[in-house]
Amino acid sequence: MGNPQEATSSVADANAAAQSSLPFGDTRDLDNASRGLIATLDSTVITSDDGAHVWDCAEFDFLTEQCPPTANPSLWRQSELVARHGLYEVTDRIYQIRGFDLSNMTLVEGDTGVIVIDPLISAETAAAGLQLYREQRGDKPVVAVIYTHCHIDHFGGVKGVITQEAVDAGDCLIVAPSGLVEHAVAENVYAGTAMGRRAAYMYGAALPRGPLGAVGAGLGQSTSTGHAGLISPTVDISRTGHTETIDGVTIEFQMTPGTEAPAEMNFYFPQMRALCMAENATHTLHNLLTLRGALVRDPHVWSKYLTEAINMFADRSDVLFASHHWPTWGTDELTEFLALQRDLYGYLHDQTLRALNQGKTGLEIAEDIQLPPALGDAWHTHGYYGSVSHNVKAIYQRYMGWFDGNPAHLWEHPPVESAKRHIEFMGGVDAVVEKARKTYADGDFRWTATVLNYVLFTDPDNDAARDLQADTLEQLGYGAENGTWRNFYLMGAYELRNGAVGTPTTAAAPDIIAAMTVEQLFDAIALRVDGPASWDAHITIDWIISDQDRRHRTELRNGLLVHFDVSADGPGSAEATFTLSKTALLGVLLGGVDLASAISDGAVSVDGDAARFAELAGYLDQPDPDFAIVTP
Repeated sequence: MGNPQEATSSVADANAAAQSSLPFGDTRDLDNASRGLIATLDSTVITSDDGAHVWDCAEFDFLTEQCPPTANPSLWRQSELVARHGLYEVTDRIYQIRGFDLSNMTLVEGDTGVIVIDPLISAETAAAGLQLYREQRGDKPVVAVIYTHCHIDHFGGVKGVITQEAVDAGDCLIVAPSGLVEHAVAENVYAGTAMGRRAAYMYGAALPRGPLGAVGAGLGQSTSTGHAGLISPTVDISRTGHTETIDGVTIEFQMTPGTEAPAEMNFYFPQMRALCMAENATHTLHNLLTLRGALVRDPHVWSKYLTEAINMFADRSDVLFASHHWPTWGTDELTEFLALQRDLYGYLHDQTLRALNQGKTGLEIAEDIQLPPALGDAWHTHGYYGSVSHNVKAIYQRYMGWFDGNPAHLWEHPPVESAKRHIEFMGGVDAVVEKARKTYADGDFRWTATVLNYVLFTDPDNDAARDLQADTLEQLGYGAENGTWRNFYLMGAYELRNGAVGTPTTAAAPDIIAAMTVEQLFDAIALRVDGPASWDAHITIDWIISDQDRRHRTELRNGLLVHFDVSADGPGSAEATFTLSKTALLGVLLGGVDLASAISDGAVSVDGDAARFAELAGYLDQPDPDFAIVTP
């Protein structure tokens, strides 16, 4: 297959126009992103114990060079700021590790130790960050860890800063918004395989770093690839106004469920006049529906919580920091920052609803909507991670679903059959490819990508179409201001040329699996039942979880696995009853432990027909982490 191409004249001209029209004379972000730098790593490569490459702080150093025609200058600027790495002082007693992972790790000094906020994705990157802090500020013990919300880049590296044993001994608190574990499990396990595969596109996992490849994802540069874990919270925060004092540090909490995450909170440090906005106000328009997949977020409530944060904290704050990007200093400055962020989400919500009530579809609204000048002129409202286009479509989806109301769209053919019919009507594969060469030359890459997609879903082995589609997606990537759009386009081109890369990382870390409740465990199993294959099966099994003193029944019928707690005397009777600990249950159902071996080893005891489980297991299929995206 072909190699990456340079930017065409149309893309280069568009990027040059952006360079001329955007307010590059405003250097406040450049100053703030550099402010407070204390030190960085001598060796920028972070590895795991077995020597595997986990992160390299310097792999995006090329961003200090002039923006080339193959990148949108606005995204290039954002990426250069985000790629800066090291230990930074935010204010007295508050420090941040930035550029060591997708997210920031913040350290707050207490009377005797340090409070860690959001310990990154991987234990290795979190440990490297803590070590750098200790080299500069002293070997202070970690007395608490705060998770701002339930996404893995805000808790996954916890075992790099503290051990489970220290938490169990009461030496360290784990503070989190109520419901964090439940939502973390649901997001990383239920649809984890599909999300992980698409995350490979979203973060450009296989792309070379450089002007023709990955330049960053807007929110952070990429995701680390070390060992992710989870230590369950010991302190749940469930209401706005809750105050905790940890190691002499007072913290006031604001709950913000349904904003950037279903379980999330902002909090304020009155002694330092410092406000942590979690991931609810960062230097980008965030996602209302992330391209890797998630539940649609609520911009209406997001906007309202930002108003509440302004009223609760802004006039008492001298600095605002978040779980990504760089801080904002000054009461007036951070108040206006929050107000613009609030206006951004609120405007997108209200104007999308106004337009859909006039009969416009999500695609039409996304194409037509324009931001007010004050929002368009602020760097931090640009769509580096979320975009106006896909966020508007998400709002439409939240209220109206996938259907735009046109009955012609109610029962369309699926992609392959639709593609075959399109190609036939358009004159056949060869004719469409030839026409696509002209639209490519004309710079109409959006339409070129559309028609070549029909060709590839009709004839996936057509080398001419694959090459031209790869070139087309590449040009769309070169022009994208949004980091995740660029990565999606360039990953599509990469896989067309080199084959599928699969899913380089998995969010379903062992600690996340271990944190599953019994209900979540059987929910996850139910999602794997091959419905048609099991239509005629009827299997009832009881599971006695010995360390929870509970009996849980699974019943497979009509292709559906239902499950519920039962008492020892009914209702009805099970065909088999297995007695085992929750750990053994996890091992048998998700950990690859052979049930017969577990029975012979004494980890599991059985009453009744043990073969019923083997039959049930036979109806479970395996998720595919390598499914195709740009081909059928």
